[in-house]
Amino acid sequence: MKLSGTITAMVTPFNSKGEVDYGKLKNIVDEQVAAGVEGICAVGTTGESPTLDHDEHHKVIEKTIEYAKGKVKIIAGTGANSTSEAISLTKAAIAMGGSDATLQVTPYYNKPNAEGLYRHFMTIADLGLPVVLYNVPGRAGRDIPLDVVVRLAKHPNVVAIKEAAGSVDRVSAIKNVLPDFTVLSGDDSLAVPMISVGAEGVISVASNVIPKEMGDMVRFAMAGDYAKARALHFKYYALFRDLFIDVNPVMVKEALALMGRIERVFRLPLCETSEANLERMRATLASVGLV
Repeated sequence: MKLSGTITAMVTPFNSKGEVDYGKLKNIVDEQVAAGVEGICAVGTTGESPTLDHDEHHKVIEKTIEYAKGKVKIIAGTGANSTSEAISLTKAAIAMGGSDATLQVTPYYNKPNAEGLYRHFMTIADLGLPVVLYNVPGRAGRDIPLDVVVRLAKHPNVVAIKEAAGSVDRVSAIKNVLPDFTVLSGDDSLAVPMISVGAEGVISVASNVIPKEMGDMVRFAMAGDYAKARALHFKYYALFRDLFIDVNPVMVKEALALMGRIERVFRLPLCETSEANLERMRATLASVGLV
């Protein structure tokens, strides 16, 4: 099973009562499919996974599969910093049928040592669903060490790694020792540079807002047409930057709300951004014709 191209890390829309809005979720999935992205990821960090209860977590994945099965690749975010919880979430996704892979974040807060990380990911891989490792030290508190990635890549179900460490060099390091292992950028602003050294796509926040444009940029880069890829990169660079002036997914939901696509609703401890940030996002969206 091969993953490549643009995979959207989807937001989870809420209604004015703070409940998951499954009608808006369907709209988002339909928009992504129509725009030609290669995949979607449900209930990752951008999907506010920490504030969904388990029933909601299962249902968002179930509905995403219902709306998207057979149209794009579907990655279920079922990671946790407790291996038993990650097992439970992953088994539920497997039982639903329709997920092509699971996104498994580096266990956060408890910061396991290298052997603990290895055993955690291997335990999930043994369940049978293809695993995308998710390296995000800014949130998890530590990297997945390169030697652990090498060990894990020997498992037939460990199929890719999402690199969100903000380092092109890290992609080079992985591809240097694992030339056939799939690396996906976890940073929109680094998608083109990472592809230039061997990444095969991006798991993207920005494609919630600009799915077609993000898909085109990645496809140009993957085809080696860096002039066209670079032109799109710079056209949307301010958006890539401003989606992270507040903690993700606050700004991407603010952008979608400004575009009239979702309600401006978060769950604590996440909340609305400042008025200054909101005006900055409004201006950035306007500069590229999105509002």
